[in-house]
Amino acid sequence: MKRIIFIFFLVANALLVKAQTDSVFLFAYFKNNGQDGLHLAYSNDGFNWTALKSDSSFLKPTVANDKLMRDPCIIRGADGLFHMVWTVSWNDKGIGYASSADLIHWSEQQFIPVMQHEDSARNCWAPEITYDKKKKQYMIYWATTIAGKYIADPKVENGYNHRMYYVLTKDFKTFSKTKLLYDKGFNVIDATIVPDGKQYVMFLKDETRTPPQKNIKIATSNNLTGGYSDASAPITGNYWAEGPTTLRMNGTWIVYFDKYRDHKYGAVQSADLKNWTDISDKISLPEGLRHGTILKISRKEFEGLR
Repeated sequence: MKRIIFIFFLVANALLVKAQTDSVFLFAYFKNNGQDGLHLAYSNDGFNWTALKSDSSFLKPTVANDKLMRDPCIIRGADGLFHMVWTVSWNDKGIGYASSADLIHWSEQQFIPVMQHEDSARNCWAPEITYDKKKKQYMIYWATTIAGKYIADPKVENGYNHRMYYVLTKDFKTFSKTKLLYDKGFNVIDATIVPDGKQYVMFLKDETRTPPQKNIKIATSNNLTGGYSDASAPITGNYWAEGPTTLRMNGTWIVYFDKYRDHKYGAVQSADLKNWTDISDKISLPEGLRHGTILKISRKEFEGLR
C-alpha cells in the first residue's frame, strides 16, 4: 500500500510540474497615459516578470477621440479567442473592445457605448470581463460617475463619485441594457471578479478620499451580476493602491496592485482570502508598468509571442 501511495504521489507531482511548465503567466498592461497601446510581460513563477518585445506596444489604440488604451483586461473566452476591453479616454461614455486568436493579430477595434444613454455620465474606467459558465455569457463591468446621482464634493477629485455598472453579452456584438452592479454607498473603481467554487470574489478599490481609503477590499456573491456583500477590511497596507489583478498559484491567492503614488507595484498573498501577507518585496515587474490583468497561456502560445 505504501508503495502504491508513493507511486501515486510521484505521478501527481509529475503531472503538476508538467502543467506548470506547459503554461506561462502573461501580464497585459499599459504605460504612461496609454497612448501607445497594449504591453505584455511574462513570468514562469508569478513573481519575476519580463517585458516582451522590448516593452514596445503589441497593439496601438484607434478608437474614440483620445485614442488611449488604458487598463487592458484580456480573458480567454469559451470560443478559444482572447477578448480584450480597455479604457479609451478619461471622459468618454464607452469602452474599447477587440479579439485575437494569438495575441498578435487583432480584430478591428470597436467602441462600445455602454453609458451613451446617460446624459450625465462622465467616464467609463477600467472595464473588465468575467465569463459565466452556467449561463454561457460574458459580463463586462466598469466604473462610472453619473453627475448628480451620488452626492460629491466638486472641490475633491473633480467631484467624481463612481459606482460599478455592467452589461451582458454572448458574442460581443449585441449587449444587454446597462445595469448597476455594485453600490455600497462609497466611491468604488477598479473591480475585478474571479469565480471561486460556488461564489464570486470581487476585488475592488475603495476610492473614498475623505477620510482617505484608497485601498483594495473584497466583496463576495453567489451571483455574478449582483448581491455582493459589503466590502471587507482593506487587504492592502498604509499606502494608496489601485488596479488589482489576481493570480491563483499553489493553493494561494496573489493580488497585484499599483502603488501609484510610489510609482511601483505591490502584491499581497493569502490562502483563505482573510489573512493577507505583503509580498511586495518578492516581486519584480517591468519599469513603468501600470494597471492591467494577468492570464495564463500555453507554452506554444508564448513561443508565438516571442
